[in-house]
Amino acid sequence: MSVKTENNNEAFSIKTIIGPLLAVIVGMIMVILDSTAMNVALPGIVEDFNSDVSTMQWSITGYTLALSAVIPLAGWMTDRFGAKRIFLITIALFTLGSVLCSVAQTPEQLILYRVIQGLGGGMVAPIGMAIIFRLAPPDKIGAIMGTLGVPMLLAPALGPVLAGYLVEYVTWHWIFLINLPIGIIAILVGMKFLPEVERKTVPSLDYLGIILAPIAFAMLAYGVSEGGKSWTSTETLTGLIVGGVALILFIIVELRQKQPLLELRVFGSSDFRKGIVIAWISQIALFGVMIIVPLFLQTVRGYGALDTGLILLPQALASGVMMPIGGRLYDKIGARPLAITGLSIITAALVMLSRISMDTTTGYIIACLVMMGAGMGLSMMAINTHVLQSAPKHLVSRVTPLTTAAQQVMVSFAVAGMTGFLTSRITDHMTEITNPIEATVSAYGDTFLLAAGIAFAGALLGTILSRPKQQPEHTPDDETKEANASMMAGH
Repeated sequence: MSVKTENNNEAFSIKTIIGPLLAVIVGMIMVILDSTAMNVALPGIVEDFNSDVSTMQWSITGYTLALSAVIPLAGWMTDRFGAKRIFLITIALFTLGSVLCSVAQTPEQLILYRVIQGLGGGMVAPIGMAIIFRLAPPDKIGAIMGTLGVPMLLAPALGPVLAGYLVEYVTWHWIFLINLPIGIIAILVGMKFLPEVERKTVPSLDYLGIILAPIAFAMLAYGVSEGGKSWTSTETLTGLIVGGVALILFIIVELRQKQPLLELRVFGSSDFRKGIVIAWISQIALFGVMIIVPLFLQTVRGYGALDTGLILLPQALASGVMMPIGGRLYDKIGARPLAITGLSIITAALVMLSRISMDTTTGYIIACLVMMGAGMGLSMMAINTHVLQSAPKHLVSRVTPLTTAAQQVMVSFAVAGMTGFLTSRITDHMTEITNPIEATVSAYGDTFLLAAGIAFAGALLGTILSRPKQQPEHTPDDETKEANASMMAGH
């Protein structure tokens, strides 16, 4: 590999890879900022298009499904065409999608352009991390990958505030248009500083997997979304049946492939199965609420977009503070106590949120959000690390694309399911309560209570976690670094 000489440089300092590091960080910040910004911008977009939440949430669901569709391709694409070329193409595609989103005239156009954004954005982080991992010498890898963690902590905190300012004082179009100069900078810096990594011979692509996975995930998300309104409607049953059949076929195809798109054999590990189920449950509870809270603050409480972003900021900061603490504690006490404690804190916060009314103070809401952020930071790092350590080592380079893609699918289900449930509860309460505001607040309370029940189920399941058994080492020594690079990269 052409970059190995840099790894052997005894006089290595971070200055030698500051250029590539800057290119990757700019690209990652752009993608993560946009993902979190939409939560705050959604109510304004719904109003501007004179649409409804259940329709416009597909601008988020479509984006996350597109992300999940391309994440597994990252490894194959970089091996086949070269990491630098694919990284620059994905940045360009994301930037193009952003510009198109900024000029969307209808809900359908915005949803389509968000899908284009997702197709580009899905590969930016995994490919960028793989490039930096290969450049860094083994004894410096922790510090350098820690630097890459900065955008992952900063972007979720800054995204809602930036989006709130742009939506309130400029226009929602700018949350997308601002990506044009950032994307151009990322491309120019990448062209100048990213190294050429030699290509490899690659197995044939799993075409059946590529076709079946998006059909399965998209149709299931559609069925869950429609199920929030009625579980017996034609739309719901069509989505669930088509998605279910596609999912079964996908599983059969993947298990028979020598080089599958997603490595499902890892589910043979009971520790992995327990960990991944708890991770999914916590993601559904958390990400479903992350779209509901900004909606409540803006549509019910009447906060502006900027104020909403500032109210959400402490949650992201609490998560950022607790994440490294959770990581350090995991090494000492394992995942079980952290998963139980973190998910219990999240459950308590959601139960508190379910008791909201028009008189609830902003301080009370912020306290609940800080509790959720702390619980998330404490538990998510531990659960995710547990999942990776539970995988057989010869499959470790194939596990992160599975968990990353599955997380995007769970986010899609969470957003679709929670908004569908909220819509149906508003309709139900409208028939019982004459005051429409009170009916809406009650529906939000029901939705938070549902999320609390899901988080509580995760806390209970946390009791069955145990330290992962030492997995047999099947990876030859000369492949170990490549497997680690792939694991960090998400492919």
